Amino acid sequence: MDAPRLTTSLELVRWIGWAQRKAAEDWVRERELSFEQSFALGFLEQNPGAIQRDIAQMTRTSAASVSSLLQGLERRGLVERRPEPGNERVKRVYATPAGIELIAGFEAAMAAADETILAPLDDAERATLQQLLQKITAELPQPTR
Repeated sequence: MDAPRLTTSLELVRWIGWAQRKAAEDWVRERELSFEQSFALGFLEQNPGAIQRDIAQMTRTSAASVSSLLQGLERRGLVERRPEPGNERVKRVYATPAGIELIAGFEAAMAAADETILAPLDDAERATLQQLLQKITAELPQPTR
């Protein structure tokens, strides 16, 4: 099967984004996680004791979806929920050591994927690409959390 014929700059940028996303999905799939589960584990590693609502906001999903996601991670021993002292209805969520270990190395894997994507460019070309992309993105609305 031939590669698609990409004719515009933004089609090429989307293809680069696709390559990055595929590398991330392949890495996550090797660990038998969904992209959402790995994202939640990474969030909990950085924000131990978050509440379910925090996770729902970060994943831009509903509390019910997060509850289901956390149940799957709990069954695998990758997260645990602990009641808030003095308010048993509020549960704090923590990634377990097994959960943290499972996602360890993600940043390095993504850096390696980026290096593979940029491999055809020399240092000067990479610097030029960086400058051009910064110029374009400086005019775009910034993502919100």
